[in-house]
Amino acid sequence: MARKSDKKHVAKATTGGKRSRVLMVAVGVVLITVVVLVALSSMRSSSGVAPSGPASPTTPATSDGRARQVPYEIVNSYPHDSTSFTQGLLWRDGGFYESTGMYGHSKLRRLEFPSGKVLKEVSLADDLFGEGLALADTRLIQLTWTTHRGFTYDIQSFKKLEEFRYDTEGWGLTYDGTNLILSDGSSDLFYLDPHSFKVVKKLAVTRNGQPVTELNELEFIEGEIWSNVWQTDLVLRIDPATGRVTSFLNMKDLLAPADRTGTEDVLNGIAYDADKKRIFLTGKRWPRIFEIKIK
Repeated sequence: MARKSDKKHVAKATTGGKRSRVLMVAVGVVLITVVVLVALSSMRSSSGVAPSGPASPTTPATSDGRARQVPYEIVNSYPHDSTSFTQGLLWRDGGFYESTGMYGHSKLRRLEFPSGKVLKEVSLADDLFGEGLALADTRLIQLTWTTHRGFTYDIQSFKKLEEFRYDTEGWGLTYDGTNLILSDGSSDLFYLDPHSFKVVKKLAVTRNGQPVTELNELEFIEGEIWSNVWQTDLVLRIDPATGRVTSFLNMKDLLAPADRTGTEDVLNGIAYDADKKRIFLTGKRWPRIFEIKIK
């Protein structure tokens, strides 16, 4: 009540001159408001975009950080050994190098292109399950699944050069030109020094703000990390600076029904020909390797 009383007292004591000035100010405020409203109305008419509220459906919304699905087309396909449980795939010198899994069947292979013929291979011990594969300088680097053991080979002779250890499981592996990048089935990627194999940093991967687990086979393509997601048909494109999935491909219909025999397993295997900008994809025990192109 005291505040209402004070306001009434001040109003009564106001002189006529003050009333005039107040009236002039009020009129000025009204005029300015009208001008602003007219200007905003003009902006809406000319741009078709409201100054606030949801974006117009006829114009693109501002980026919300959500991963977008990107379309692709199949450019070609090539024969692939359907007994090969593909864990890692890479392109070099006009053909593929492949790491295969399963106990008693794990191998490192060199595949002729485009025939898919196995030109050279070495087998892992029966108690080792082969996993991801990467190339750093002239060394092929192969992971194993749960034994924390990795191997390096000379790319020409396939001679084993050294064995190294790591603390996590081994799933996928790629090389960005500086470090190896390893996946272990979690939502984290581990950057390893390519000589000491020590972890130099860890990258948490998220899609639409949520962690993405089951990251598997990896490939470094034009500044992005591409990753299969195990037991799905998805290939993620990951920003290595933030770990954010910027876009993804749904490869559900990549393998045609005519090529399915019931023995094939999930999508897995990404390779990139940097010279000709070609992207290759396959799967575990798939009879084809596909060359695709982003639309």
